[in-house]
Amino acid sequence: MVIDNSSCWRMEPDVPLVVAEVNPEAIAQHHGIIANPNCSAMQALVVLKPIHDAAGLARIVFSSYQSTSGTGVRAIEELKRQAEAILHHTALPAPQVYPHQIAFNVLPQVETFKDGDDYTTEERKVIAESRKILGLPDLRITATCARVPVINCHSESLNVETHADLSPEQCRELLADAPGVVVVDDPAAGLYPLASEVSGHDEVFVGRIRRDESNPRTLNLWVVGDNLRKGAATNAVQIAELLVADRGQARVVQRSV
Repeated sequence: MVIDNSSCWRMEPDVPLVVAEVNPEAIAQHHGIIANPNCSAMQALVVLKPIHDAAGLARIVFSSYQSTSGTGVRAIEELKRQAEAILHHTALPAPQVYPHQIAFNVLPQVETFKDGDDYTTEERKVIAESRKILGLPDLRITATCARVPVINCHSESLNVETHADLSPEQCRELLADAPGVVVVDDPAAGLYPLASEVSGHDEVFVGRIRRDESNPRTLNLWVVGDNLRKGAATNAVQIAELLVADRGQARVVQRSV
């Protein structure tokens, strides 16, 4: 039994793609491999699933602000070296991990562009994996993924149109009771999810819940999660726990490729 953290198997039709709080029943369909989803899609779906169950998802505009830890330790080191050079007025090291300087910058490209596609591979993953995990192959969803000079934690802006009306107050109550979700939403008091405070937590944090005044039955949400924990390792462990609890398997192997 393999829980795979790579992107290799995620869209294979006979391989379950599982977020523990969203579609745990999918593990029953495995044939020896269960795929762990994309980090940015995963944290969004923990928030989106309760909304879908309550009001039905009609359309999602997904915008992410992704940390350098999502690219690995070399990316974190590149950010630190560039920031140090800028702050100390020394020669700026040439970018090696990213196509452009990441320090004090925002790159509107996460992963690569392929085959003349205007969307990056990361954006395509978010769209395709969200549809598969939610079981909504026709879900209208678009994504823009950016890399920001943050060491850890991905932040996301979600614009969510629902089939039935859901007020911000109802959404807060719904998400406060949702597994794996923490609501931090008092903007007037300066309380909303921050990457600097979410790092090291297994839960996904959500705030800035408000109506989109330009479109009916639509809410805006700000979502932050630790991409190394819930976005990767934590969910893999949760899948293993589900396997042990539901299938009684005595030995489960977690493997990252």
